[in-house]
Amino acid sequence: MPRYVLAYKPFGVLSTRQHSPSGHRNLIDLDIPDGLQPAGRLDRDSEGLLLLTDDGQTLHRLTHPDFSHTKIYHVLVLGHPDEHAISRLRDGVEIKLGRTQPADVEILTAAPPMPDFPAPLPAPEKTTWLRIGLREGMNRQIKRMTAAVGHPTVRLVRVALGAVSLTPDLEPGAWRDLSGAERDVLLADVWRGRERVRAPRPSHRVNRRRR
Repeated sequence: MPRYVLAYKPFGVLSTRQHSPSGHRNLIDLDIPDGLQPAGRLDRDSEGLLLLTDDGQTLHRLTHPDFSHTKIYHVLVLGHPDEHAISRLRDGVEIKLGRTQPADVEILTAAPPMPDFPAPLPAPEKTTWLRIGLREGMNRQIKRMTAAVGHPTVRLVRVALGAVSLTPDLEPGAWRDLSGAERDVLLADVWRGRERVRAPRPSHRVNRRRR
C-alpha cells in the first residue's frame, strides 16, 4: 500500500536526501523513511509542511504545473504593507523569473501560532504576518514577490498543500503518517475528476528526530 507522510521541515534543512558539499542537514537527518519523495520542495531558509509519498501517480498530480493545487504560506515581512502593495501581490508582480500569477493574499491581524525561530527576528512592531496562497511554484517566489513590493520576507512557513495542512502535533523536525481520513481527503482532492485542470494563467504517533 502506498505511504503518505506529513513532515515539518525545519529552517536550515534541505528538502532532499542528497549530500550537500556545504554540510547542510537534509531529510536523512530527520529519519524520514527511504523511498518517499517530497511533493515539491522548500528552500533551506523556509520551513513547514512537506508531504512525502512513494505513490508516483499522486506525486505527479501534486507537482505537475498542469494540475492546480494551492499552497498556503504564513509569511513574516518587514514593515507594514499598504493596500497598494497587497493589491500588487494579488494581481501579480514582475520578478526576475517573470510575472507571477494572481495570488490570494491577506494581512493577518495576529501572529499565527508558530514554533520558536532558531535565529533573531526583527521586533514584532516592525513586521507584518501575511497569508499567501499560490497555485504556481517559481524558485523562491514568495521572497522575490515581497521584496518586489518593498517588504522583504524574514520568515516563511508553508502550512498547507492542497487538502493537507500542518497540524499542531508536528514540531520542527517531526513527521508522521497521514491518518486514514487525511489520506482519503488527499486522494479525493488529487483525483477529483481525472481530466487535467490547468492552473489559471496571467490521534497520531509523531516521530521526532533523534537528538
